[in-house]
Amino acid sequence: MENPDRLLEAYKELWSNRSLSHSAKPVTEQLEEAIKIELKDELTHPRTRKSPWAKYFLAIKRISGSRLKETEKLGLIHQFNLVMDHLLVEDKKRSWPK
Repeated sequence: MENPDRLLEAYKELWSNRSLSHSAKPVTEQLEEAIKIELKDELTHPRTRKSPWAKYFLAIKRISGSRLKETEKLGLIHQFNLVMDHLLVEDKKRSWPK
């Protein structure tokens, strides 16, 4: 698997207009947070937001069509998969009757 620092740099290359928090958080946590914001389309006005599935599809397309190394592409796609899985679990928990 690709180095977490390099994956964060690769993310920044593809989403250059995104500002990431410069906190003391570990790099993997910063990357996961950035991907979660991207998938939830939180930087878009609520009325024009796309679904996480649409954002996921567009992200995978962007990564696949990029000039990143294959290992970087696979690493980013893997990270998007992990975050998407986490979002699906969160959504399922919220929709279950209490």
